[in-house]
Amino acid sequence: MNRSIRITGASSLIAAAVLAGTCLAGTASAKEHVVPVSVPVSSQGLDLSKAEDAKTFYGRLKNAAWVVCTRGTRVGLIPSDDLRGCYEKALGDAVRAAQAPMVTLVYLSTHTLQEAAARGIQLPAQFVSK
Repeated sequence: MNRSIRITGASSLIAAAVLAGTCLAGTASAKEHVVPVSVPVSSQGLDLSKAEDAKTFYGRLKNAAWVVCTRGTRVGLIPSDDLRGCYEKALGDAVRAAQAPMVTLVYLSTHTLQEAAARGIQLPAQFVSK
């Protein structure tokens, strides 16, 4: 099953779909259908340049990643065989898609630079030495 977390911007409500791989399909047989699952994550009302708001938004991303990799948003979905891998991919893809430096810093408080690089997450420009 394809996974995604839809992120909506604070003021413009622009959605960015984040593909998180085939997480709920498990061992798909010919009669099973692989369907995309997404959870909308809104940053409306948050200023992602502020640490506290970035933490709040990151918590929303973590929750959405958990939902798409476990129970999904539809009845009868089979959870991923690799729950941790699915969760980390969904979360990393969502952080990358958010393109918010403070959210990236919150992510980096619990993940290594190598993990971030593996997910295509760039270190915010103001923290890159020249």
